[in-house]
Amino acid sequence: MKGKPGDRQRLLHIIEAVEEIQTYTSNTDIKDFLSNSMMRFASVKQIEIIGEAANYITPETKAKFSDLEWSSIIGMRHILVHEYFGMDFELIWQVIIGDLPVLKEKVLLVLNTLP
Repeated sequence: MKGKPGDRQRLLHIIEAVEEIQTYTSNTDIKDFLSNSMMRFASVKQIEIIGEAANYITPETKAKFSDLEWSSIIGMRHILVHEYFGMDFELIWQVIIGDLPVLKEKVLLVLNTLP
C-alpha cells in the first residue's frame, strides 16, 4: 500500500492540473470556452483537483508560503463541487486566464525550496 502523498507530490498535482487546463484552453477564447461543455467541465474538474491538493498541504508549508491564497484555492473547489448547477463559467474563464498562470509560477517557486 502506498503512503500518503507529501507536500511535494500535492504541489506537483497542482502544476499538472494547471497544465492540463492550459492544454485544454490553448488557442481559444471565452466564446469557444463557453460553447464547449467538454472543455468547461474538464477545466472545472482540474480546478477541483487543484483545490483538493491544496487542502492537504501541511499547515507548516501553508504558513511558510502564506502569499499563496490557500483558503481561496480550497474555497473555489468547495464551490465547484457543491454548487455545480450555479457555476459562473465566465468567472471560471477569468480564473483560468488570470489566476492559474500566477498560481503555477508561485507553486513552482515553492517546489524549488522544498527538499
